[in-house]
Amino acid sequence: MNFDWYPLINSLRIAAISCVLVFFTGIFFAYYAARLPRTVKGVLDVILTLPMVLPPTVCGYFLLLVFGVKRPLGIFLMQFGVKFVMTWYGGVLAAAVVAFPLMYRTARGAFESFDKTLAYSGQTLGLSNTYIFWRIRMPACRQGIMAGTVLAFARALGEYGATSMLIGYTPGKTATISTTVYQLWRTDDEKGAMFWVLINLAISTVVLLSVNMLEARQKKAVRA
Repeated sequence: MNFDWYPLINSLRIAAISCVLVFFTGIFFAYYAARLPRTVKGVLDVILTLPMVLPPTVCGYFLLLVFGVKRPLGIFLMQFGVKFVMTWYGGVLAAAVVAFPLMYRTARGAFESFDKTLAYSGQTLGLSNTYIFWRIRMPACRQGIMAGTVLAFARALGEYGATSMLIGYTPGKTATISTTVYQLWRTDDEKGAMFWVLINLAISTVVLLSVNMLEARQKKAVRA
């Protein structure tokens, strides 16, 4: 009998796509939030960081309230064939919502620590804001950006609460590593559950080791 690798493929797919989404949205909000007045930034921080402090199941419940098939937005999207409930791409939405605060907070901290004189120098040389952002600001903040990206990917890969609320568990359709672990444990298949736990640990370890290696190379390049 062939082993079902779908939970692994689906988890990697969901984590990768959601990571790309939170990478750009997190950088966008972090960049502009860092430039806002303190009071406005504080309010925005509370709103954007809520998914990080709320229980994941609560986040999933709110997503159901918004995108449920009987909710106005869910009904509207269904007219275009878009359905986030009980679909694998609904898992992308759930993972992105939960992982977003990690990317946002880390990127915002990196942007706030950026030496603004570098940007001012670039402006005096006639460089565009777009050029300054991508060729000066982003490279200078790469450590924070990289850390936020890795944290977001790892969080999305291990997401369970919001994912289980929104897309549930359907073998070969919405199953992820986390939901598969729970289902196998619930059916007393501890051997199968442990297998997927080890798979998740292996992937997370490889990701973190790769980032550490990249950081070490960057430090050597700076010293050289």
